[in-house]
Amino acid sequence: GPDGKKLSKRHGALGAQEYQAMGYPAAGMRNYLTRLGWSHGDDEFFSDAQARAWFNLDNIGKSPARFDVKKLENICGQHMAQGDDAALLDEISAYLRAAEQPAITISQGKGLLAALPIVKERAKTFPELLDKAHFILTERPITADEKAQKALNSVSHGMLNQLTSELQSVRWDRDSLEAVLNDFAMSQDTKFGKLAGPLRAALAGRAVTPSVFDMMLVLGREETLARLNDAAI
Repeated sequence: GPDGKKLSKRHGALGAQEYQAMGYPAAGMRNYLTRLGWSHGDDEFFSDAQARAWFNLDNIGKSPARFDVKKLENICGQHMAQGDDAALLDEISAYLRAAEQPAITISQGKGLLAALPIVKERAKTFPELLDKAHFILTERPITADEKAQKALNSVSHGMLNQLTSELQSVRWDRDSLEAVLNDFAMSQDTKFGKLAGPLRAALAGRAVTPSVFDMMLVLGREETLARLNDAAI
């Protein structure tokens, strides 16, 4: 362990399948476990193919390895960020089965596949990734949590109602959405940061989410406007 003591069940030793059920990606586990007992210069992150090509007996470590969960998470996060989206989706389904959690539906799978490029960059485990992808996995009507609910007051409802009409005909690309939302914030004599809170609450029901623009692009015009309409009432 990190403290130098031998791992035991009481000390936190787990089987490989348990790490799958905890949501660690397999490529990250293989990378980290290989690096625990062997090294290739200063390389910490490497693919399976690189490990096979580089491996030799000379560089096996002679001193006891220390299992560090934070380092494991860092390596897993890098593998998730660089992972193929379709392969990640398959592994997420396998994780949910291993963790005995409900499977994602076909519709949720399509949405999650579209959202992976914007949520996988900062996630280190599959539970973290799925939490960040909450906005695409949840369905209308969106229920705002306590923090998000505070952003939805009578003023916010009025702004969302006006904004919805302005978004009806805008081109649905990032530059156009940024221009419309920033111009709208100026017309309301406020900054976009003040508008972002109600938008996050309307689109995801949460105060902490991926970028508002990213969510709008992944959700699409129809679903975005429907969620804004719901929140404006």
